[in-house]
Amino acid sequence: MDPHDSKPAFGAVVLLSGGLDSATALAVARSKGLRCSTLAIDYGQRHRVELSAAAAISAHLGAAEHKVIGIDLRAIGASALTADIAVPKDRTDEAIGHGVPITYVPARNLIFLSIATGLAEAIGARDIYLGVNAIDYSGYPDCRPEFISAFEVAANRGTRAGAQDHQPFRIHSPLEKLTKAQIIRLGVGLGVDYSMTTSCYDPHTDAAGRPLACGHCDSCLLRRKGFEQAGVPDPTRYATRQAVH
Repeated sequence: MDPHDSKPAFGAVVLLSGGLDSATALAVARSKGLRCSTLAIDYGQRHRVELSAAAAISAHLGAAEHKVIGIDLRAIGASALTADIAVPKDRTDEAIGHGVPITYVPARNLIFLSIATGLAEAIGARDIYLGVNAIDYSGYPDCRPEFISAFEVAANRGTRAGAQDHQPFRIHSPLEKLTKAQIIRLGVGLGVDYSMTTSCYDPHTDAAGRPLACGHCDSCLLRRKGFEQAGVPDPTRYATRQAVH
């Protein structure tokens, strides 16, 4: 950062998808008094409603700025979130917890964290927050603690800030050991308005053009179960209702 710049330095970059987990991660960063720059990635996702949700959440939780950076992962494809592949519906807990699902976007968090690190270096932030958590471990390899730790090492070896200036980056995943219910309780205590968040992989719209969650994809099922187990009313607007497994 230019030492003559009159603007206060940023404390953190927070990857903000517009979902429940990333909103809670932002709330955690803000609770530590950090001046946050939130970052949403427009990667060609089919659930693009999350981009407008991210902007609203960023403002609501007091981030200093919000950026949207585009990278078209549809060119890679191979995911139900970026290609013409059906989103799995109504899977059991056992199925959701087994193997890497087709909603995995190849190397997504590797790409996102790389962009976040570049932004952090440019604006003088050294803390990077993201909302990966225990529920995602079995399904998404780029949500696991060993990946986060390995990326932090790479970020500090591959940047001027880390390799030359000895100002290392710290990658924070404050939700990694929490269940969805625990995340929701934490967020409620930090003032997160979960009605502003969106988790659905295959959203619909109502007659007025407002988004509705499908209620059947893995993300919807995990979200609904999380609210029920947390004992917190679920504010999500669903297109259909379904019993939690």
